[in-house]
Amino acid sequence: MASCRSSYSDPTQQNPSNSGGGGVCMMSTKWRDEQHPSFINFISSFLTANSFRLNFVLIAPDLIFNCGGMSVSFIFVTNWDFNDNATIFNRVKKLKEQFAHLYVVVTLPTREQNESFIRSYFKYGMQLGRPTFLPVQDIEMGFEKIVKAAHCRGGKKSYSPKLFSSTILFKKFIECHVNQAIGSIQAIVKASKEYILENTDLSAEKAETVVRFFRDPKLYLGPKIN
Repeated sequence: MASCRSSYSDPTQQNPSNSGGGGVCMMSTKWRDEQHPSFINFISSFLTANSFRLNFVLIAPDLIFNCGGMSVSFIFVTNWDFNDNATIFNRVKKLKEQFAHLYVVVTLPTREQNESFIRSYFKYGMQLGRPTFLPVQDIEMGFEKIVKAAHCRGGKKSYSPKLFSSTILFKKFIECHVNQAIGSIQAIVKASKEYILENTDLSAEKAETVVRFFRDPKLYLGPKIN
């Protein structure tokens, strides 16, 4: 969508004196050119309303926020590709080695996309919180979560995106996988690791993670993003 670039303007050129009191958002020019201009305009307005300055630069992640003295990097998947999700996860694996604070926001508006994402998440060996994934239903919600996570890492919020992502991810996982074999959430909560192994195709490690998710207060009592 490089031909659409003229449809929106660079706010850093319009407001060179704006110091970005809330911080600075650096956006990949490659990622920008792949988005619809109206979404870039939404991002620009949202950042301005939250006292961020927006710069368009050549960077490996899609977005980098400098907030409260902390740099936070984001991969923002705005269109889940059923046929080429390997590219997404290979990129995640590469960038998580290069950037200490990396988050991955994935837009999943349909049940089919949710299920595809969950299968791919485990297929490509992802681990909870390494890096943190934030599944969302639409791109606007996704960017709002990005700004919240940037504020959190900058010491301006009290919630934990990692705990939030664990909750959301396992909710989706349970909805589309475990409860088909075991039943209701109440039944899953009471299920032992051995019972889960016997009645699903999960590995021992994943069954242990499901059990721990419902037993460990650090997970189920952790703060959530509103």
